[in-house]
Amino acid sequence: MNGREQYVAFKAILVKEVLRFARIWIQTILPPMITTALYFVIFGRLIGSQVGDVHGFRYMEYIVPGLILMTVITNSYANVVSSFYSSKFQHNIEEMLVAPVPNYLILLGFIGGGLARGLAVGVAVTVVALFFTPIPLHSLWVACSVLVLTSILFSLAGFINGIYAKSFDDISVIPTFVLTPLTYLGGVFYSIAMLPPFWQSISLTNPILYMVNAFRYGLLGVSDVNLGVAYAAILGFIAGLFGFALHLLNRGYGIRS
Repeated sequence: MNGREQYVAFKAILVKEVLRFARIWIQTILPPMITTALYFVIFGRLIGSQVGDVHGFRYMEYIVPGLILMTVITNSYANVVSSFYSSKFQHNIEEMLVAPVPNYLILLGFIGGGLARGLAVGVAVTVVALFFTPIPLHSLWVACSVLVLTSILFSLAGFINGIYAKSFDDISVIPTFVLTPLTYLGGVFYSIAMLPPFWQSISLTNPILYMVNAFRYGLLGVSDVNLGVAYAAILGFIAGLFGFALHLLNRGYGIRS
């Protein structure tokens, strides 16, 4: 395939993925907005008023970056894992594999769909947050780059989960037992400076902590971790997961019998 044909193939996959979640926006965009509004009411106003300031910010203001990134993580992941497994289940993926489309373009197309949904939900949740509290912007470049890189990372993770999944139940195991606990313990609702030294050390092994704090630095200018270490961790995970996902796709793992 020449460059133009590859562009057409990538665009076709990307448009299919975007239209897939955009057509059912009531199920994909609206629920995170309602959930985030409830978080702000319960944690921001009712509980947050008892907590006081964190790193010089009101509690509601402090949790905004974590809540935005949490929705981006879950929606990027959910979009790719459900889309890829549905393609396997309905045997649509074979049509892509027999077409003269490089596997890396198929992978990039699914990642693009997860990225599009993650960013769409992130913007929608940010609008909801603005009804409750003003949102500072310390560094636009850091905030946008961390948002995009995190969405790409979890789109890749969703793709790998989709490859390994053998039933619809399998696509909910990782989000329920791995992703959700790591996200809630990743500093979304608190600073690890509030924890005892032992639990601070344990928290530093959680990769989502670095993403949440890097994004928090972009908005508020405060972070519990070094920004360079956070970028290195995110880029390292993306490189590793992209290589692994492409390897599985090239082997046809879980696809070819």
